[in-house]
Amino acid sequence: MISKLIMFTVPVNDMPKAKTFYADRLGLKAASDYRQDDNRWWVSLTLPDGKVSITLTTYHEHLKPGNMVVYFATPDVAAAHKTLSEQGVEVNEVKDDLYGPGSKVKWFTLKDPDGNVVYLVQE
Repeated sequence: MISKLIMFTVPVNDMPKAKTFYADRLGLKAASDYRQDDNRWWVSLTLPDGKVSITLTTYHEHLKPGNMVVYFATPDVAAAHKTLSEQGVEVNEVKDDLYGPGSKVKWFTLKDPDGNVVYLVQE
């Protein structure tokens, strides 16, 4: 029935801060920016391969900022951790047990400006 994920939405309070975080810190590419008014603003960004979009929204009818968890793959967790730390992003320590003890899958977490949890996982 379902063949792929094409988009998901992340609720935010401060769109300029969120756009900067996801584009400049995580490297997503801006695809569209639609602002109806101060309470209804949507910004879509795509992953480097262009196959999945993340839509940031200030419209909170169904979603509350700080309640989302997003997982992104990265080819080098250690390099991503170092880069984000150097950019002033507060990151948690790198661990190697994403799927339980002995899994050896490296990962770490951080939070976006609205408190949504972001996982970066070794691809």
